[in-house]
Amino acid sequence: MPYRILIIAPAWVGDSVMAQPLYRRLKHYRPDAHITVLAPDWTLPLLDRMPEVDATARNPFGHGALQMGARWRLGKSLRGQFDQVIVLPNSLKSALVPWFAKIPKRTGFVGESRYGLLNDARQLDKQALPQMVERFAILAESAGAPLPRPIEPPLLRIDPASRQAALAALGLSEAKPVAAFCPGAEFGPAKRWPAAHFAELAQALIAKGYAVWLFGSAKDQPETSAIAKLAGTAAAGNLVDLAGRTSLAQAIDLLSIAKVVVTNDSGLMHVAAALQRPVVALYGSSSPTFTPPLTELAEIVSLQLDCSPCFKRQCPLGHFNCMQQMHSGMVEAAIDRLLARDHHIRLQAI
Repeated sequence: MPYRILIIAPAWVGDSVMAQPLYRRLKHYRPDAHITVLAPDWTLPLLDRMPEVDATARNPFGHGALQMGARWRLGKSLRGQFDQVIVLPNSLKSALVPWFAKIPKRTGFVGESRYGLLNDARQLDKQALPQMVERFAILAESAGAPLPRPIEPPLLRIDPASRQAALAALGLSEAKPVAAFCPGAEFGPAKRWPAAHFAELAQALIAKGYAVWLFGSAKDQPETSAIAKLAGTAAAGNLVDLAGRTSLAQAIDLLSIAKVVVTNDSGLMHVAAALQRPVVALYGSSSPTFTPPLTELAEIVSLQLDCSPCFKRQCPLGHFNCMQQMHSGMVEAAIDRLLARDHHIRLQAI
């Protein structure tokens, strides 16, 4: 009989990627574990690409929605199906379904005073565990046990047939090396490198023979449209705006083709890192100490101003210097350093 584990997964794409090392450790400690992940619809394509996940279930509750009756009904429908649940979000609401489901072992951080809902409640030491991936991974350990390091990074698997289907569906070609730009950031504009800087970098990379693909959701279309417009006629035929045109599944498959990914601190940054693509990550209002790209093939670009990281959605000082003063030449130099390192690593592997 397998040891049946339910994971209450995060709602953010980046956090969903960073949870994978936890799943890997659970499988390592309990080879008989059967892992089911309860997650929002938009993160399911990520879970489909994680070999450690045996099954998924749809989490129907939107951000902030209590819906006590619906949570009780879902919990009741899960009774008797699991031996343990690990609750990754720290909200009170996220612990209700496992409690209603009467799952024998309910693991998670105390969070919003969840002592009554979790019977394996842990205290989070933020200084000992500065990174989000560490805070997830330690929940595979016994209460009070230290976190074994290093943590293996997330790794998403790609089906070549699915990737070819995505290329065909979008009319894309691999004839030129692809520079993928991810100019969005769900948290807010303070995490976004300006469109004018992205456009300047696009012009420079196209002059070097690259094709530039812009990734993002429909919400990012104003940003990607501005980049395409500012890049001008020199980018015609070599810059493709994919924002709002792909599913997350297609975006994952297409990002796996990129020779380099230039990205804000966002969910797609973590996807690109988990695809083992060379990543140049741009940080202003947020910190690479907390949520870095989890790959050796990464270059962090940050001005490290006195006012950053502020972790605000909008620049509280009104000048946005942490991103405005990060000119495209700095990022282009980071790309050159990163690709030289990638080439060296590949030569050593031969």
